[in-house]
Amino acid sequence: MSITFNTSDPHGLLAAFKKAIDNRHVVTWSYDKDGDFTHNTEQWKKKAWLRPRIGNGELRLGIIKPKNQSISWEIYAIYHGRFIESMTAHLHDRFSHSFATATPNSDDLV
Repeated sequence: MSITFNTSDPHGLLAAFKKAIDNRHVVTWSYDKDGDFTHNTEQWKKKAWLRPRIGNGELRLGIIKPKNQSISWEIYAIYHGRFIESMTAHLHDRFSHSFATATPNSDDLV
């Protein structure tokens, strides 16, 4: 499952989300030294990561499973739905639309 945000400035959208995290406007997500995002609540923290990729007119995020573990459909749903929710709540003016695929694709490492 991957998430896509259609935007004229994918680099700017990614930078703005990281800045929102750094400024504590977004507290339910964090990112690591590799730039991968994880949900920051106790229940979902480090159950998966979302790895951003910049494309032509889009920001895509693929899901990554923890080492030696699998990802349940519930974790897929939580990570995808809540990431889209957070981007919409905080940066709705920086993208035109978003969507998530229903099953893993080549962006995902599951």
